[in-house]
Order: sequence, then C-alpha cells, then structure tokens
Amino acid sequence: MKRGHFITIEGNEGAGKSTIALMMLDYMRDKGLTVVATREPGGIAIAEQIRAIVLDNGNTAMDGRTEALLYAAARRQHFVEKIVPTLEQGKTILCDRFVDSSLAYQGFARGLGIDEVMSINAFAIEGVFPDLTIYLDVDPQVGIERIHAHGEREINRLDLESSAFHQRVREGYQEALARYPDRIVRIDANPDIGDVFAAVAGVLDRFLDRSE
Repeated sequence: MKRGHFITIEGNEGAGKSTIALMMLDYMRDKGLTVVATREPGGIAIAEQIRAIVLDNGNTAMDGRTEALLYAAARRQHFVEKIVPTLEQGKTILCDRFVDSSLAYQGFARGLGIDEVMSINAFAIEGVFPDLTIYLDVDPQVGIERIHAHGEREINRLDLESSAFHQRVREGYQEALARYPDRIVRIDANPDIGDVFAAVAGVLDRFLDRSE
C-alpha cells in the first residue's frame, strides 16, 4: 500500500491555523483523499494530558528545557500511536503544528538553540518529517489582536508571553523556512481568510499534482 501524505500547518499565534486547517480538511476530502486531522501537542490521550500541563496558565515557572522536552515527549507518543499508523494505512495526515513549532518556539524564541531542539525531536520522530508544511506568517501584533478579539478562543500560557517573544517566534519560523525550503511554504496570513486560503489551496494543488 502506498504511504499517505504527511501535511502540517504552522504559524505564530493568531495566524489563523485552526480555521485554515478546517478549510484544508474539507478541500482535500472534496478531492477524494481520506484525511485524518490531528494536532500537537495532543491528538491522542497521553499527548493531550501533556498539552494540559505545558499550556496551563498557572505553569509560568516552567523551565525552557522542561517545555521543550514535554513537547518532544507528547510528539513521540502522538507519532507512534497516530501518525505512523495512519500513514501506513495510506491515509493523509493533516497536523496542526509539528516539529517546526518546537524549532521556532523553544529553539529560537526560548534561546535553547535550533540544533539542540532538533536533536531531541529527531530522536522522537525517527527522522520522519512532513512532506509539506504550510507556514502561515502573520505580523505578531496582528496575531495577538486577533486572539483577544476572538472571545471563544482559549488564552493559553504562550499567548501571555511578551510581544518580543512572539517576534522571536516569527524569526524562528523564518529560520526554519531557510533551513527546509523544499518542504516549508510561506503564506502571507495578514490578509482576510479568503485570500489566505486561496493561496493555501494553490500550494495544495501543486503538491498533490506532483504526488500523483
């Protein structure tokens, strides 16, 4: 059986990932693909429990390395329990965040080092990277304003970080893009959602055409 596609969506806070991911899910299913949507941290029971710890607003004393290790641990369990079996069944995985989030947030913004954070994540995912990563790039100030304007969205521990931290996250994603240009595609997420998704759909079409 042919292995399924592994597609991830990334972006700094308020980039519109969750909304775009739902639109991508519908779009690919309309094209006849069997798609499993998931998220990180989370996606399966153990990883969701780790998510609750790492994003808890009360855990502001969490050390940066502890944070990076918790994300890697959640990713490992999600990887072996959900991602690998789904791909082996020939299904497409659409994952809201994956290893690039750790590179941007912990590696760059926390100052732990992209190579160092990559090493613990490479151990967790056994060198299996996405086939395509959609990176939604939004101005950090615009992103935070969107979060606070969206009354139904949870405000988690990372949302409470300084504007300087969120700017470093964006710079971290730019560094990841520079390192992995063959799989990461930047999409300007500052315009309205319709324009953003039109750009995403174009990237998906080109990827799927090449994959046939």
